[in-house]
Amino acid sequence: MAHRAFTNETARSAAEGEALGDWVAEFLASPGSDNAALGETLSASHRWWIGPVEVPLDQLHRLAGAPGEPVLEEVDEDEWRDDIDDLADKVEGGHEPPPVIVTYRDGQLVVEDGNHRLEAIRRAGDDQAWAVVGFESEADRTAFVATSDDDVSS
Repeated sequence: MAHRAFTNETARSAAEGEALGDWVAEFLASPGSDNAALGETLSASHRWWIGPVEVPLDQLHRLAGAPGEPVLEEVDEDEWRDDIDDLADKVEGGHEPPPVIVTYRDGQLVVEDGNHRLEAIRRAGDDQAWAVVGFESEADRTAFVATSDDDVSS
């Protein structure tokens, strides 16, 4: 299987071709993410996708993150893997990491994949990240798009 680039640009192309869900599943199964099971789960339950959209970090509910952020588990600065600082340096230099994978649950954006990318983006001083957002229903997607203000943009 040939290596596929997983970037905001390839996600946009997939969205234009109405294949963003497939892009998400392939991305999650790719080396580095290595989470094919999550890709299969999201493909089965989240049939409507948008993105990539730029989302403020404080609207993303993360599994793990810095104290004071909307996270389930706070992680001290020194507990992150060493490669987070390397990625943060690249982001400061203009590198754009792949979008994070997010699901819309009960009116919240929940990070499914990308906690380390988000931490690197935060450390680089940015306050927004690109995200691909999955919805369990078309009504949820429509409601999200209708209620999204200028804080979330494509």
